[in-house]
Formats: sequence, C-alpha cells, structure tokens
Amino acid sequence: MAERVSRAGARNLKQRVKSARGRKTSSTRWLQRQLNDPYVARARAEGRRSRAAFKLVELNDKHRLLAPGMRVVDLGSAPGGWSQVAAEIVGSTDEDPRVVAIDLVEMDPIPGVRFLKMDFTDPGAPAALVEALGNRKADLVMSDMAAPTTGHRATDHLRIVALVELAAEFAIESLATGGTFVAKVLQGGTEHRLLARLKQHFATTLHAKPPASRADSAETYLIARGFKG
Repeated sequence: MAERVSRAGARNLKQRVKSARGRKTSSTRWLQRQLNDPYVARARAEGRRSRAAFKLVELNDKHRLLAPGMRVVDLGSAPGGWSQVAAEIVGSTDEDPRVVAIDLVEMDPIPGVRFLKMDFTDPGAPAALVEALGNRKADLVMSDMAAPTTGHRATDHLRIVALVELAAEFAIESLATGGTFVAKVLQGGTEHRLLARLKQHFATTLHAKPPASRADSAETYLIARGFKG
C-alpha cells in the first residue's frame, strides 16, 4: 500500500491547492504557483529571503554586476533577497557595512546591511542613503521596486517608469565613475526619455530577463553600465 502511494506521488509532483471559502481564484492560483515553484523551494533550502534573490544571482553571473569591496545601494529591498546576495559577494560586514538598503516595509536585519525603513519617494531619502554610505559614492545602485498595481497595464507601466526615473536620478547623483545602475521595468519598452537620459550618463544600456523571472511576468531588468561621472 505504501509503495503504491509513493508511486502515485511520484507521478503527480505538482501540488494542487483547493479553493477555500473566501479565497479569490487569483489567490488560489498564486498559492499553487508558489508551492510548485522550484525557485521558492530552492530559496527555502538555501536560506534565502525570497526567490527574487536568484534574479540577482543570475544577473550577476551573466553581467558581473558585483565584486568584492564594492559599495551597493538596494532600493525597495524588503524582504532582503537582493541585499543578502550583495552583502555576501562584496564582503560587507557589520564592522564595515558596504550595503545600504531602503524600503517602506520593515525588513529583518541582515549581517553587513544598513537598513533604512523609509519611503524612497520621500524627498529626504536620497540624502539619508548617502549619509548611510558614509558620504561615499556607490559602485552599484540596484532597484527591484514595484509600484502597487491597479490592474490597468498602462497605468501600472507609468507608475513603474516613474519609480525607475526617480531611482535613475539618484544613481546619477550618487554613483562613482564607472558605476552601474540596475532596475526592474516592464516589457513593452522603457520610456525613450529615460533611455536617452541614461545614455547621456552611462557608456552602455541593455535589457536582461534572468531565468528566475517568471516567463509569464512582464518584468525585465534595465542595466546601465560605465557611469561617466
């Protein structure tokens, strides 16, 4: 009997989630996707804060964004997946913190990461981040920020572009010469104004979609390298 059950389980690896009273169909689909997502399982197994950590891991493997000794700013950091990866690679410690993170949502402490619980759109946020860096220039500004969605694609796109533009302006003001800016955008074309602005200040710009970014997701990542200073 046990053997038959085991074989049946092997034939049906995907977990199904029953709809519960009061749970929306979309919530049920999201939960089922989470339960069957190999990156979610891997994040648990490796002690990662979120599956999003692997997006940065894969971007870094291909584009070499991080290196030991760098100073990094993580915009929209909670729950900390990107900050955790960055701190490990750059060698950030509590004694010599080289990663500064900001989010309006609370984030549990990460060794080597200075966290600011603050809205990045707050006018005082850029100065607070620079102060947290010890008034030094950053080598990498990265943003996995996403505005609350409305379900209206055009509106959501404009909100994300507005966040990216704000992040880009911060990067231009705070990066060291040769630095890099990475930000999440939506597929379908980054605004020409933003790309034109970045091309003025960076040697190269490109879009990348790491394997950990779900195929059915409209997100992609904009990478601007070689800040001209």
